[in-house]
Amino acid sequence: MTVLVIGATGKQGGATARALLDRGVAVRALVRDTSSDAARALRDRGAELVRGDLDDPASLLAAATGADGVFSIPYPDVTDLQGDAELRRGRNVVEAARKAGVAQFVHSSVAGAGDFHRNQPGWAEGRWERHYWESKAAVDELVRTGGFARWTILKPATFMENLIGWSYLFGDWSSGTIVTAFAKDTRIAWVAVDDIGHAAATAFTTPGTLDGLDVELASDLRTMTEVAAILSEVTGRTITAPVLTPQEAVERGLPPFAVNAAEQINENGSPARPEIAQALNLPTTDLHTWARRTFS
Repeated sequence: MTVLVIGATGKQGGATARALLDRGVAVRALVRDTSSDAARALRDRGAELVRGDLDDPASLLAAATGADGVFSIPYPDVTDLQGDAELRRGRNVVEAARKAGVAQFVHSSVAGAGDFHRNQPGWAEGRWERHYWESKAAVDELVRTGGFARWTILKPATFMENLIGWSYLFGDWSSGTIVTAFAKDTRIAWVAVDDIGHAAATAFTTPGTLDGLDVELASDLRTMTEVAAILSEVTGRTITAPVLTPQEAVERGLPPFAVNAAEQINENGSPARPEIAQALNLPTTDLHTWARRTFS
């Protein structure tokens, strides 16, 4: 088996490439720069590097030709988040894989995309950001209707890796304070990126296990108070996550769209739960274990 991995130098693509290589699967890593440190690290692990771009359909077709499977994670244009880049790039990958005769397609979306986000309170009233969710759901549907013999849509929750450095949802807690707009009792669904990679590798290497499924992926459920306590224990520092009003969160530097996203989770939660992955025999790394591995 040969799997073309999109985004192989990123978080999810990188985790997928590593998990596949660890299982002895040949990985063809799509990269824009074959000389980058991340690309060279993949090559040193045994991956084949192919140069390509999600905005260049010809390069995608060339990369997909001869592959048995494709791992897909199209990305938006961060300079134009209301544009159609994510949907266009997702379509490019699906069409290239179909033209190349790829049998299996594993796609990474986001927890809740589709029926959950469209039926949650506040959606019809326009309270929540629309373009992000509809773009994700549209690409998901392209995968389902792409005509692949086997397909899987992974729907990961909030990355634990968002706690490394600065992120939109959690700011930069190097000073000891995590700035968020999450409510005191909001149990956030978290997932370790390596668990996403293992789920994707399982889909490719265990026929029938995840075929034709939308898989909501979470590894743990934790409030921000619990997160701060875990980080304090692991780092030996005092880390706090004060409960802030939306205005206070913005005043402390959190972008307004991140505050809106947190309020959406406060009110509606996430359909991703660790027991979903566990019922499918997929690994779930609890936040404490992840933090020890990451910060100790």
